[in-house]
Amino acid sequence: MLRPMMQPDSDPTAPRYQQIKSFILDRVRSGEWSPDDRVPSENELVKLTGHSRVTVGRALRELADAGLLKRVQGVGTFVAGGPPQSALLELRDIAEEITERGHRHTARVEVLERRVADVALAVAFGLPEGSPLFHSRMVHLEDDVPVQLEDRFVNPVIAPDYLVQDFTRTTPYAHLMAAAPAERVEHVVESIRPDAATIAALAITPDEPCLLIHRRTWSRRMVATRAWLTHPGSRYRLGGALR
Repeated sequence: MLRPMMQPDSDPTAPRYQQIKSFILDRVRSGEWSPDDRVPSENELVKLTGHSRVTVGRALRELADAGLLKRVQGVGTFVAGGPPQSALLELRDIAEEITERGHRHTARVEVLERRVADVALAVAFGLPEGSPLFHSRMVHLEDDVPVQLEDRFVNPVIAPDYLVQDFTRTTPYAHLMAAAPAERVEHVVESIRPDAATIAALAITPDEPCLLIHRRTWSRRMVATRAWLTHPGSRYRLGGALR
């Protein structure tokens, strides 16, 4: 028999759909629900939680979009197995994604420096060659396993305090969204063979295929960031849904 949704440590101030997501994730984390186990249907969750079908549906849909659940039409919803999935069609904070999966995010900062734009970066940012840029290179870890190498250049006009941030406590995403929310995003994804620096940063073997996202964002009608996000293919998936 399922335990009631609300637990002593639940946050009653959280949005209802977040409470339902926590209810499901708690059972996955505890091992009560294993990969490929069927989770209660929308109707069953409505009865169990007392929340509306719309609220329950949103919680299930967001967990499925994140790759934590898989929905089989006419059969039901199941706990997903395999590597976690990252949102591709939207900007998300990787720390938030990892936390939502019930895991622990940490980061290792390798580079945080001031640079000048070479020809390629000047073209990407629409700036004169030699213009100042901020540069960061860091590794994001999920339960101490490297899952993303983030190499990012930032327009100082957009985030003048970028270089004084402690990116072991916050993420570049969180700082940049607070300083200048993105108005436009460009994504290009490709499969690559990792170079020596990537192999070392992600603690992978030379034959590990990687997914590389080329990302450029705009804010205040100018290019704000240019980033390369590299994921080990065996540890991450990319996905998304348009509604």
